[in-house]
Amino acid sequence: MATAAAPWAMDAGSCGGSVSSAPPVAAEAVAAEWMLEFACSCLCRHFAEQSGAEFWRWRDVAQALINGLSQIPPHQKKTVYLCQLLIRIAQGKNLGLKFENDQRISPLESALSFWTLLEREENKLEKLHEDIRRLIQIQIVAVYMENRYFKEATEVLERLFTDSQSDKPLRVKLATVIKTKDPYVPLLQSFSYSLLISKIQSYIKLFMKENETNFLIQEATKHVASKGLGANRPVEVNENNKSDLETKQSLVKEEHYVTSQSSGDIKKPIVRRCSGRKLKESRVLQSLNNMQDVGKNEVSSACSRRRQRWTHKEDLELKLGIREFGVGNWAKILVHRNFNNRTSVMLKDRWRTLSKINAS
Repeated sequence: MATAAAPWAMDAGSCGGSVSSAPPVAAEAVAAEWMLEFACSCLCRHFAEQSGAEFWRWRDVAQALINGLSQIPPHQKKTVYLCQLLIRIAQGKNLGLKFENDQRISPLESALSFWTLLEREENKLEKLHEDIRRLIQIQIVAVYMENRYFKEATEVLERLFTDSQSDKPLRVKLATVIKTKDPYVPLLQSFSYSLLISKIQSYIKLFMKENETNFLIQEATKHVASKGLGANRPVEVNENNKSDLETKQSLVKEEHYVTSQSSGDIKKPIVRRCSGRKLKESRVLQSLNNMQDVGKNEVSSACSRRRQRWTHKEDLELKLGIREFGVGNWAKILVHRNFNNRTSVMLKDRWRTLSKINAS
């Protein structure tokens, strides 16, 4: 479908005067390179800090800039490969998301291909390279097993190790794990998804250290310093006429109270009347504190509630939590999903029960 020409695309004669020429192509290319480097830097930082919303925002920016490249400049290959790797690792547990034309390829398999490209661009960090490669391979299989896709796990093993002699010990171990149909085996727990994230964060730190000279970052830093934008700003007052500082102080007192009580025998849950943001944060603090007590208090509490039947709604919340945070992250799931007086131990036991029911 034909589109109307933009005003600046009209010739000079049609508007009765001369029109300033567009920026040279070379200048646009340089500016685009600066922007891509900056977007990659932001993407790395938010991945390292696990700040989801900001990561997704800069993902869209980086992806748009990458899509605009007719070809990847040799000096920006690492930048492009790293952006694509992080985008796929962040969605690694989402088997319904496809980055490749081949619908069999999971996000982590696609990530592995970009990690291979990154390895080719570097002649150092061999140990870190090897560790990350092994973790990606293990987690490709682990994610399929967590979702009870054992047939697909077997098929992906063939794609990962095309040469029967390539990394044979790992291939044999993963084949054995798949046969057990148990996503909780020590190998998968030891080389977990969280460990993969941690290793990639280590790689990101090294990458960002090598790319501290990015033009946009340097200029933005100078601007912030010259305008004093980095200085501490006045504390804003919230809608309840209490400053954020006062709210934080009260939350610290709340946390101290909960912690001091956890050493004793708590027979009744601590109930506090809060509202809005304070209520949400106090619940998180209390839940985190309770989840960290994996000793006598939590065990005895779990035993006293063991006969509490699981509802269909709670099972659904558990499945949604696992889909979002992955198997093993019981603490996060307990905090971010809605359960009726449960503990992280109870979540783990219930998932094991559900897995056995689905396998039968």
